[in-house]
Amino acid sequence: MNPTRRTVLLAGAAAAFLPALPAPLSGTAEAAAKATASLQPYASYWYPDSLPSGSPGPGITWRSLKSWRAATDADLPFNAASVPLAPRFTPTPANTTARAGQARVQSLVSFGPTSANPSQGSATADYYALTHWAYMDELVFWGGSSGEGLILAPNAPVVDAAHRHGVPVLGNVFLPPAAYGGQLRWTRDLVRKDAAGHYPLAAQLVAVASAHGFDGWFVNAETDGGDSALGTDMLGFVKELKRLATAAGQRITWYDAMTVNGSVSWQGALNGQNQAFFQAADDMFVDFRWSPSSLASSGQKAVRLGRGRYALWAGVDVESGGWNTSVDWDAIVPADHAHVTSLGLYRPEWTRNQLPAGHTPEDFHGADDRFWTGRSLDPSRPDPADGWRAPAVSVADRSTVASLPFASVFNTGHGLRWYEDGQVASDSPWNHLGLQDRLPSRRWVVRTDGQRPSVAFDFADAWRGGSSVLVAGALDRPAELDLYATRLPLSPDTVVELTHRADAGAVRVELAVATAEPDAAGGAPPYTYLPVPAVPGDGWHTSAVRLSGLSGTVHALGVRLTATGGAPVSWRLGALAVHDRADTPAAPGGLRITAASGGDLRLAWDHPAPGTVRQYVLHRVLPDGTRRFLGGTGQRAYFTGGQTPVPGETAGRFEVRAIGESYTSSAPATVTRPW
Repeated sequence: MNPTRRTVLLAGAAAAFLPALPAPLSGTAEAAAKATASLQPYASYWYPDSLPSGSPGPGITWRSLKSWRAATDADLPFNAASVPLAPRFTPTPANTTARAGQARVQSLVSFGPTSANPSQGSATADYYALTHWAYMDELVFWGGSSGEGLILAPNAPVVDAAHRHGVPVLGNVFLPPAAYGGQLRWTRDLVRKDAAGHYPLAAQLVAVASAHGFDGWFVNAETDGGDSALGTDMLGFVKELKRLATAAGQRITWYDAMTVNGSVSWQGALNGQNQAFFQAADDMFVDFRWSPSSLASSGQKAVRLGRGRYALWAGVDVESGGWNTSVDWDAIVPADHAHVTSLGLYRPEWTRNQLPAGHTPEDFHGADDRFWTGRSLDPSRPDPADGWRAPAVSVADRSTVASLPFASVFNTGHGLRWYEDGQVASDSPWNHLGLQDRLPSRRWVVRTDGQRPSVAFDFADAWRGGSSVLVAGALDRPAELDLYATRLPLSPDTVVELTHRADAGAVRVELAVATAEPDAAGGAPPYTYLPVPAVPGDGWHTSAVRLSGLSGTVHALGVRLTATGGAPVSWRLGALAVHDRADTPAAPGGLRITAASGGDLRLAWDHPAPGTVRQYVLHRVLPDGTRRFLGGTGQRAYFTGGQTPVPGETAGRFEVRAIGESYTSSAPATVTRPW
């Protein structure tokens, strides 16, 4: 990538899914972890083999990928994803301009620094809590720097959130320009062959992705000075990497930088200088130097090669301008004929980074909705005068809500507090993207003949997690809000539960259920409206609606709200669940402390009995019986720091519960630690 576009990244340095997580460390390995592991786990990063001269900076650990082994990686239980890649389906598009089966969207996102990027979230709500997965086809865990490491494995929260929405995640192999510390020896290390003519680090990369549970690699070779011999070695490396990755169910994206002669020359096109790399990989990110004519010829060339034009991601750099970036959209996703290529968005976390100091989670989601949905903030009504052609305008959304039980508490993966059953369980800000729910994809489609109410994720209150959906406005006419596109099977026992409350005004709530698709793109689902029992009194209330009068498959779920008084309405939706039987997991087994240093602890446990586990939550139980929330995770290992005894306490008591898909909770597993 053009070095001038890397200043911010480099200055800050900012799969095949395994059916089960790696087994917790035991025996000798667990003892070694206790003795040698840094207790706070971080996302993994490496150099190919040789390390820089000198010493690493504070908080940085230099590691060689060549010497990595899953069996001796004490942080792997914290870093391995727990959610398999969900299958997706494409409902009838929400508008007449969005198309299915044409341009795809790839995002290159830096979620944090290369080093010191926590494995399982951190104590701040200020985080790029990406939620618009429905428009995305591939996520690249962007980063790397010459002073920290060049190869990044995505952390588990990012992979779990992406997989829950059906989006593959790639790790990043970044060989930086010499101007930013890149050294050609690192490129040579990466592509070095063994005595049998194989590329050992290709096998290592596939092993890393398999052990961590992500989906492949983005290879970005930008260190100049190579020759044709190095170009030949790189091509051989990519071919072997692709062969091994395919066998493991992984994929490889090549970045348009190094050419077949070994030099770095960004083409901005698919041509003879990079065609061999494109053919060796699954797809290619086309550098920002593209033009309308070069993209057109690239798409045609890809078709002639039998690969398809949508295997090319046309790079759009939004790091500094976001939705103000000037883009020739008709060169990529024209409105009047077939899309030319796919779209590669470089650094869309601009939506967070551009906000002023002191911004709120609501500020972030407002900006992110503007970026992905467009100025209208309603994907069913694109604003034709909007110069930013948001993905929702061109690309059909996808969903993974296709099996029972299904539940959501509208948790975005960060918050100002943590709520359990409508009560504050922790008043500390937090982020952990792996705790994010499957969220409504069409944010926000509202149909009304009157004044449109505002709809947004709100962080001032929640039923569980950190957020709820807040609908506010006059509601001078009934308003219909789309929530989920689904493919949920119906049975005589199917029940929908809504946990909701009215903060202001009086409102009649109806559940909207569609058992078929709209007649055409942009049409409303053919809803049947079922009354939701009235909420008695103030506060949260869970209302159950049986679907016994319907049959077939649920294609869409929503709500219709009607004001029953003269005052404006403020109504919250805290949870939605669809099920036809109870879903309560068993308690985890084998809870243990695997490492401790003062009040810093690593805990691990075993899976409960067979059944679906959404996540685990951890609490500390004080001598008076008070339960103090510590955190949640999808993994079977957790780090908690800074624990200290309360007066009169001789041992700390910690417990973990398994949470089912319907947010039912198991009994606790408990362990104690003498102080």
